Amino acid sequence: MSRIMIACGGTGGHLTPGISLAQSLEERGFTSWLLISRKSVDSRLAQKYPNLSFVAAPGAALVRSPMGVLRFLKELFLSYRMALKFIRKNEIDAVVAFGGFTSLGPAMAARWQGIPIFSHEANRAVGKAVRLISRYCRRVYLPEGMLLGGVQNQIVRNLGYPLRLEFRRMPKERARKILGVSHKAKLLVVLGGSQGAQSLNQWVKGNLENLSADGISTYCITGMQNESSGRVELLDESGNSIVSSFVSFSDEMNVVISAADVIVSRAGAGSLAEIVRCRVPSVMVPYPYAADDHQRLNARFLESKGGGVVCEDDVIENELIGEVREMMFNEELRSMIRQNLFAIDPGDVASKMVEDIRQVLSNEKGRETKRMRFWKAFA
Repeated sequence: MSRIMIACGGTGGHLTPGISLAQSLEERGFTSWLLISRKSVDSRLAQKYPNLSFVAAPGAALVRSPMGVLRFLKELFLSYRMALKFIRKNEIDAVVAFGGFTSLGPAMAARWQGIPIFSHEANRAVGKAVRLISRYCRRVYLPEGMLLGGVQNQIVRNLGYPLRLEFRRMPKERARKILGVSHKAKLLVVLGGSQGAQSLNQWVKGNLENLSADGISTYCITGMQNESSGRVELLDESGNSIVSSFVSFSDEMNVVISAADVIVSRAGAGSLAEIVRCRVPSVMVPYPYAADDHQRLNARFLESKGGGVVCEDDVIENELIGEVREMMFNEELRSMIRQNLFAIDPGDVASKMVEDIRQVLSNEKGRETKRMRFWKAFA
C-alpha cells in the first residue's frame, strides 16, 4: 500500500481533518504520517491518538513585518529541508496538504521530488497556501459548489469537511446524561471557537438572567484563553432551578453538540461540519476578523441551504437574544432545519478522499519523473 505524508497543523481547523484522513488511510492499509506544527494546540490533540504517527515540523505563520517575514522564510526553508529528507527516507508516495503555514514546505519538497500532491480547503474562501499549492496538485478538494481559478475543473472534487471517526451524533438524552445536564430544561450551547470566543462569552453573561427566566439552560465553551469553568444556578419565571455551565474546553464536542436544542456558534468550517453532522439548529455569528472573511461565507452558504440563521457580530447585543428565542421556542422551525441538515450532510468525506487518492495513485503507478529516477539512482 501507498505511504502518505499529511501536512496539517497550526490550527484545529487544519489538524482535525488531517487526523480524520489519517484514520481512514490506516483503516484501509495505507501508512501515513502527520506533519504538524510545534504549537501546544497540535501536541495536545496529537496525544489523543497514540496509534497515529505525528511528526513536529518547523514552520511559522507570515507576519507582515521585517522580522516576521524573515522568520517565515527561515522556517519555510527548514520545513522544506526536513520534509525532503523525510520523503526520501520513508519513500513517501504522495503528500496531502490541508493549508496553513505547515503545508508549504512539504508541498515544495513533494514538488521537487516529483511525487503527487493533493490539497484540501475547508472554507469557502480559499487560503493563500492552498492557492499557491493548487497549481501543482493532482487533486484539489473544495467545499460544495466551489471551483478555483487557475485550476482545471477536472482536478477539483467537491467533497466537504472530513470528520474524525469518533465524531458521532448521539441521542440527546444520552448526551445530556454524560454532561450532567437536566433533561427538562431547554439547552443552549455556545461555541466561540479558538478565536472570537470573548464577545460570545460576554453576551452569555450579560443575558444569563434573561435566558434563565425563559427556562433556557446554557452550556458555554469559553475557550482555553478565557474564563475558567464554573456553574451558575438561577430561577425561571415559575421558580424552577436553571443551571448554566461554563467550560473552557471539551474533548467530546459530539456529546456537547448532540445535547443541545439550539447552538450559537462561530462559523469555522469544522464547527459547522460538526453541527451539520449532529443535526442541531444553530444561530451562526461569523468572526468578523477571520482571514478573507471566510466565516461569513461559510455561514451565509449554510443559511442559504436552510441549515441555520446568521446573526452578524456587530448586532449581537440587540438581536442575538431574539434569534435564540425564536429558534428555541419554534419547534416547527427547528424541525425544518434538522431535515435540511440531514440533506446537507456529505457523509464520510474522509473515506471518499481515500478512495479518490487511491485511484489517482493507481493511475500514477509506473510513472516516474526525471527527479524520481535521479534520486533513486543515489538511494
